[in-house]
Amino acid sequence: MKNINRVEVDEKWADATIIEAGDYVFVGYCMENEGQPIEKQMHGAFNILENRLKKIGLTLDSVVKMDCLFKDIEDLDVLPSVIKERFSGGYPTRKAYETKFIREGIAFQIDAIAYKGFR
Repeated sequence: MKNINRVEVDEKWADATIIEAGDYVFVGYCMENEGQPIEKQMHGAFNILENRLKKIGLTLDSVVKMDCLFKDIEDLDVLPSVIKERFSGGYPTRKAYETKFIREGIAFQIDAIAYKGFR
């Protein structure tokens, strides 16, 4: 049996933003560019996701599932063009949710699952 590897632990919030469990990697709380327009926040979230995956030797191509959280679900219309720009055609499955964030300037966040067997 493989171990669970918690790569990025936040003691203040008592969570891990990267967890390797078997052949899967769970990445949470990807957001950046708080207070900026939605497209910049989306690109910022993908930057964070990409950087976290790099820490364990993966790329965005390994992402198989994303949960996309929106402050305003109307911004969902912007997401496909950003995904097409960031992924090379191997799109992950995804869900979109509208939610209330902890701070006013956050409009978008990603949680993702990646597959390590893709390396």
